[in-house]
Amino acid sequence: MTKGEVEVEVTYPPNGSAAPPGQAAPTMPTVPPQAGPGSAAPVPAPNAAPRRPAWIEGRDRLRAAATTEPGKLRIIGAVLALLVVAFGAVTTWQMTDRSDAASSVLNRSQPLSDDAAAIYRSLADANTAASSGFLAGGQEPADVRKRYTDDIERASEKLANAASNAGAGSSAADSVSKLNKLLPEYTGLIERARASNRQGLPLGGAYLRYANDKMQTEMLPAAEQLYTVEKERLNADYDDAKPYPWLAIALGLLALGALFWAQRRNYRRTNRVLNHGLVAATAASTIVLLWLVAGHTFARSGLNDSYDHGVKSLNVLNDARISSLKARSNENLTLVSRGAETVEVGPADKKEIKDKFDVDYQAQMKQLGSADSGLLGKAVDIADNEAGKNPVKAAADNVSVWKDRHKTARDSDDAGDYKGALAKVVGDKSDEPTGECFDNVDKALERALGHERAEFEQAAKDGKGAMSGLPVGAAVLAVLAAAGAVLGIGRRLSEYR
Repeated sequence: MTKGEVEVEVTYPPNGSAAPPGQAAPTMPTVPPQAGPGSAAPVPAPNAAPRRPAWIEGRDRLRAAATTEPGKLRIIGAVLALLVVAFGAVTTWQMTDRSDAASSVLNRSQPLSDDAAAIYRSLADANTAASSGFLAGGQEPADVRKRYTDDIERASEKLANAASNAGAGSSAADSVSKLNKLLPEYTGLIERARASNRQGLPLGGAYLRYANDKMQTEMLPAAEQLYTVEKERLNADYDDAKPYPWLAIALGLLALGALFWAQRRNYRRTNRVLNHGLVAATAASTIVLLWLVAGHTFARSGLNDSYDHGVKSLNVLNDARISSLKARSNENLTLVSRGAETVEVGPADKKEIKDKFDVDYQAQMKQLGSADSGLLGKAVDIADNEAGKNPVKAAADNVSVWKDRHKTARDSDDAGDYKGALAKVVGDKSDEPTGECFDNVDKALERALGHERAEFEQAAKDGKGAMSGLPVGAAVLAVLAAAGAVLGIGRRLSEYR
């Protein structure tokens, strides 16, 4: 026997005898030869099926399970839970963003916009006070000096606040940096003008005009740029806070539709009207959706009101106050320069030479307008109640008187009566000076600004308050709804066990 052969013992029946009944004659079993060293591996039969990957077998088992009612119920439960959780998550996300934007409108961007306007007003008012003090003579009145000092301190304080909130490298940061550099230069020029004025030197007027030129051509444009940037930031926050959360609303409607379909399917197969878990999930999802739509609608209404009757009014009133400050400064500088600076006005064939500062005064007063035109007329139209309209109307009345008194002062100056003109601009009350009208206009506009600021804050608080609790409430109710959907489907699955 050679290697690779197998010895098999076979038992034969006795000679001449047949195999027992019912048994076949034994046959020689076929034993495959053992593979020895150097021999080839056995080749599988050509008809053997290849083994399938595990993931395909798992997929087929899941597909087969999905054709059964328990399998379908498990899929339905998973989809319902996913939809409800997605609805709650997106609602929380979108309403958190809108709530944060509304909070920024109330507590950050609008106050910063107000600060930027205050910087502009303070600088313009300081310039006006400096020229008024100069006209008063060598020893300027204490109240005028204090007004100038307070304006400079207020501008410095607001600039420090703006610097802490301006992003590095932004246009706001550039404007603040420029103003911080120019402010000491301006105050230095004003101090030189005062020193020369106290000594009776005409050089003081040149220093004052130079300081005014720096204010008008460099500082106020930088302050205006800062004001514009902060207004754009405020508008961007409004744009983030007001849009409807359409994605959350769409997911809410989809989740409710799926829940209603699941309950209808359950009723058609079991004739059971209610499934407590699915009913609870539907109720929780409905509450979130209604809360979302109603809460954001009220919030949007409050924010719109805060913008239309708050921010718009504040912007117009700030512009009106700035125009009055510029007009007053130019009126003072008309007497300081005494015709040293002139411009040509009128059509090309009828050019007239007029005092530069008086031309600027007329332009600012035209922009300021009256109760029916200009910035004051616009402020009256925007104000939504008498408490907002009355201060603006009072300012308009004083503007009308101011124009009449200014004309009288200019007539005196043109006639060579400089002292008479000076008294009509910065004199005592008995002289009926234009300064009295300017002060009344400024105080009336300050009252109007205070009222509109309070209107804005109340409306913005109402808008923000309408969204309070919605992000957290949506998340909690979504989890409860998902649990209800899973429990409801689980109740049906238990019937198959």
